[in-house]
Amino acid sequence: MKRQELRAFLDAKVEQYNTHAFLECDPISIPHRFHLREDIEISGFLTAIISWGNRKSIIRSAAVMMELMDHAPHEFLMGHSEKDLKALHTFVHRTFNGADLAGFIKGLKHVYQNYGGPEAIFLQYATSVSLQPAITAFKHIFLEADHDPRSRKHLSDPERGSAAKRINMYLRWMVRKDNKGVDFGLWNRIPAGILSCPLDVHSASVARKLGILQRRQNDAKAVAELDKALRRFNQEDPVRYDYALFGLGVFEKF
Repeated sequence: MKRQELRAFLDAKVEQYNTHAFLECDPISIPHRFHLREDIEISGFLTAIISWGNRKSIIRSAAVMMELMDHAPHEFLMGHSEKDLKALHTFVHRTFNGADLAGFIKGLKHVYQNYGGPEAIFLQYATSVSLQPAITAFKHIFLEADHDPRSRKHLSDPERGSAAKRINMYLRWMVRKDNKGVDFGLWNRIPAGILSCPLDVHSASVARKLGILQRRQNDAKAVAELDKALRRFNQEDPVRYDYALFGLGVFEKF
């Protein structure tokens, strides 16, 4: 397909999948259970962090996390006791366990208490063209809090070559504002044009088949390559095409 034909095709797929019905089977449904800004941020972050594997399993596990925090994640975060943290140790989702969850609660509390929340960190360390350096900075700040060293593997780092799929997905949720009620657009000080596509096996495969991604590895360099291609289609909202690539891969087996 020619460039304009490809853009029209992808725009049509965005319209098909960027709908309220998307919430029914996607992890973003978890933060949509909340109304308080901080509850959305925290539940969204923790849900994104465990978002690998079967989506139904992710949603079930994320719902358990919210239950363990009495469905008030910000209140739990800022007021928890050591006894409360011990109660989290029953949690497990694949390789992310209760000790990891307790460490992430401490890390998030540190972010809110000392940096004013995650948006402030991403805003401070973003460049004019990318949030990837801010992801690296966020990881370092987050890990300033007491944590089990094993938990570090659950925070990706583009500086070390990671595609950082889960954090990029979280950033899409928080930054991108759509008119379909899916992405929240809470962080309106960060432009959607510097977001990166959450690159996973589905979106990467479709992008290669469409000829907009050549790199074979799903890594930071592939994210940068795909960013350039998607920004040529829509400079102000490039990650809207995440819906098209993901939908084509997961629902249509493109």
